[in-house]
Amino acid sequence: MAGGSELPGVTGQCILSLLMLKSCWLLGFAANGALRPGAAPADPQQPLQEFGHSIRLDGDVILGGLFPVHARGERGVPCGELKKEKGIHRLEAMLFAIDLINKDPELLPNVTLGARILDTCSRDTYALEQSLTFVQALIERDGSDVRCANGEAPIFAKPDKVVGVIGASASSVSIMVANILRLFKIPQVSYASTAPELSDNTRYDFFSRVVPPDSYQAQAMLDIVTAMGWNYVSTLASEGNYGESGVEAFVQISRDSGGVCIAQSLKIPREPRLGEFDKIVLRLLETPNARAVIIFANEADIRRILDAAKRNNLTGHFLWVGSDSWGSKISPVVQQERVAEGAVTILPKRASVDAFDRYFKSRSLSNNRRNVWFAEFWEENFVCKLGMHGKRPGSPKKCTGLEKVGRDSTYEQEGKVQFVMDAVYAMAHALHHMHRELCAGSPGLCPRMANIDGKELLAHVRAVGFNGSAGTPVTFNENGDAPGRYDIFQYQINNQSTAGYKVIGHWTNQLHLEMESLQWTTGDTSLPASVCSMPCRTGERKKVVKGVPCCWHCERCEGYHFQASEFTCELCPYERRPDHNRTSCQAIPIIKLEWHSPWALLPVFISVLGIIATTFVIATFVRYNDTPIVRASGREMSYVLLTGIFLCYIITFPMIAAPDVAVCSFRRIFLGLGMCFSNAALLTKTNRIHRIFEQGKKAVTAPRFISPASQLAITFSLISVQLLGVLVWFAADPPHTFVDFGEQRTQDPGNARGVLKCDISDLSLICSLGYSILLMVTCTVYAIKTRGVPETFNEAKPIGFTMYTTCIIWLAFIPIFFGTAQSAER
Repeated sequence: MAGGSELPGVTGQCILSLLMLKSCWLLGFAANGALRPGAAPADPQQPLQEFGHSIRLDGDVILGGLFPVHARGERGVPCGELKKEKGIHRLEAMLFAIDLINKDPELLPNVTLGARILDTCSRDTYALEQSLTFVQALIERDGSDVRCANGEAPIFAKPDKVVGVIGASASSVSIMVANILRLFKIPQVSYASTAPELSDNTRYDFFSRVVPPDSYQAQAMLDIVTAMGWNYVSTLASEGNYGESGVEAFVQISRDSGGVCIAQSLKIPREPRLGEFDKIVLRLLETPNARAVIIFANEADIRRILDAAKRNNLTGHFLWVGSDSWGSKISPVVQQERVAEGAVTILPKRASVDAFDRYFKSRSLSNNRRNVWFAEFWEENFVCKLGMHGKRPGSPKKCTGLEKVGRDSTYEQEGKVQFVMDAVYAMAHALHHMHRELCAGSPGLCPRMANIDGKELLAHVRAVGFNGSAGTPVTFNENGDAPGRYDIFQYQINNQSTAGYKVIGHWTNQLHLEMESLQWTTGDTSLPASVCSMPCRTGERKKVVKGVPCCWHCERCEGYHFQASEFTCELCPYERRPDHNRTSCQAIPIIKLEWHSPWALLPVFISVLGIIATTFVIATFVRYNDTPIVRASGREMSYVLLTGIFLCYIITFPMIAAPDVAVCSFRRIFLGLGMCFSNAALLTKTNRIHRIFEQGKKAVTAPRFISPASQLAITFSLISVQLLGVLVWFAADPPHTFVDFGEQRTQDPGNARGVLKCDISDLSLICSLGYSILLMVTCTVYAIKTRGVPETFNEAKPIGFTMYTTCIIWLAFIPIFFGTAQSAER
């Protein structure tokens, strides 16, 4: 489309028609003696019919410029009041940058940059109409069938061929203009448009910008929210590309990261109705835990939102996080400092250009005739009027023309001045590299640069790299975006009630935040919360609300479960229990029967008495071993019986001692041995008595095996069966200890205990004592059989009585033993 003849049919026809109408309008405008573009009043006191519509600077290479010199008009009027800072400051920054480049012998030597600067009036449709001026030179005109309203043929002046455009400011304007400029392959470098949509290199391939896109800004704002510990926020956007795409980028990045949830996403209408901002504030209040509000809105909407919050007595409730449209501006917070206090805002890293301050303060009506809007600025800035037809007819005083910027009016450099100059320099460096490549160092424009190829120039724009007007590097990525570098501010009120923005950190691909510098209400440095649910206490898991990962209910890990992770409880291993915080498992305490336990003291006391008594009897028997009474009682069997009784008392001590292999071995051996000794001796005695009296009924001869030696042999034969069984038990299952965790596993894990035991099961215990019980029952049978012996044989009846009571005791012992199976002291 180098010559413009390949313009698509419908689009080309529409644009051509617009250009014809515009030519007729310009003709009529000139005929009426209106001020032509580029002109300025010769005398500030002379009346002004109209302020100009564009600035034109002649040059070898012409750059276009788009600036919001005026605000959006109301009620069908395209343009409204003058914007001193965003309009005039930025426009003058472009003119100042062109002056510096034209004076620089190293940059574009012998090549003069010119300009054609237009007013967008902060309206995308109006800016589109104005931007058609940039493409006039690229369209072949055929005006044979076109007539102006007065019937005359249109007059076509030779248009300036614009090789590149600086602007626009608003993202919506840049998007509209970029769609036209790409058709004609005209590179565009914006100084303020940050919508993420413009990073789409397939749709806006000729668009670049020296400010980072909102996708970086959204990431920086998300990092701020995360650093504050906030995970539940609302978003608020002004209707339009900037607000909606900024919020969309924030929501998408927060969804991808998974750490922040969006409570509400609200939009401010382009033309809000009365009471609209009160409704928005009350809607934000519907999710009171989402105190943090992410704002991508223009400064007018920001001001009205703060005002609505103030009217609804919500000062201090919301935690504002503002985008670069808020930045460090004073206008949104004037007279509502308290409701804005604590607001965290973000702004592309920038610095004031001192040379521009000197330049702008030196501007006057006499030396700045090239700026057709400067007279209007003069009236607004000094609150005066120029002649009878000035823009401020109600002003009480006339302008003298001797006023001075910064002396007779306040002056502060607008924040985007640096970026305007960087955009102009980016285009100049690209042209310089292109000139060096095509013209081989020859001075001035060579024939190869007579018709600059926009696509080739775009490649040079994307490849530039230099230090900008504030000393920061200017580069572009493959999408034409500048790297993300932001300063982070907080609006604070100090103890002297002085309010202002304070730098609290910066973001360059990652966040660097000075947490100690944060202040929320006057003197309060504690971090406020903006979370859906408070953190669960230790030992509690999060049960997430479906669809809202930042909201949850806390559930305590019960029983033997511990908190394995943020969201799960798991069962402790069988031998362990949760600690008091339920964050891990700890070993269950192991207990055993202690000597000082009442359950041990009583048996030990009885056993000691029994041992003393038994020892005393044995000693008596030994002393009177050969006396008739000892010999008549069956001396040998009495010793065996006393040994069994002694062993029965001794077994108390291994049963109470702390279990180990040796103690468990003694338990196995002596548990049934003492009773076996006693029952074997009594059985042998009752059997001997029974056989003597049974034999006496049949014959006078004495039965066999009734001598003391025979009695001992029979007794030890019976005892050897018990010992043989114990040996088999040792071989089949060697003695060892174990911890029984099931016996004392209570519902409350805090009371759970493991019981250290010998590995003797209840069945093994009964089997060990079973042989003694068999001897006891057999002995009881013989005692019953010998109950009718003569009174003079005094041994049978006491043995019978002993057996009866022993059987009764055993019948009581067995159910008591198994009934107390869960007792730790059993």
